[in-house]
Amino acid sequence: MPLARTRPERFDDLVLDAVEQVERLVGRGSDEQLTARLAEVEFGVEEVPPGALISLGRCEEPLAGQGGRVVVYRRPIEVRAKDPLERSDLVHEVVVDLLAELLGVSPELLDPPA
Repeated sequence: MPLARTRPERFDDLVLDAVEQVERLVGRGSDEQLTARLAEVEFGVEEVPPGALISLGRCEEPLAGQGGRVVVYRRPIEVRAKDPLERSDLVHEVVVDLLAELLGVSPELLDPPA
């Protein structure tokens, strides 16, 4: 087991943490349909957006029998958020916004304000 995680591995962990937090918050609610739809979504990390796009992530609409996909772009987020805590917050915000877009719900439903 390596002693230190690489930057991409640490970023993957941030995305997983954000997804798990949203799953916990949604799971506490009583909307079983939303919980089921969320469970079908696939998540991925890519280094940079394709072409000349300037984006922090994208969502891909579901295909037949699939739940859609959320992709977060590592390098644009790392450039925008140098501090680890700021980066974690930005990853969480991007995941929530893209999931809300994909699922057709408000971001507040997935991550209620404190």
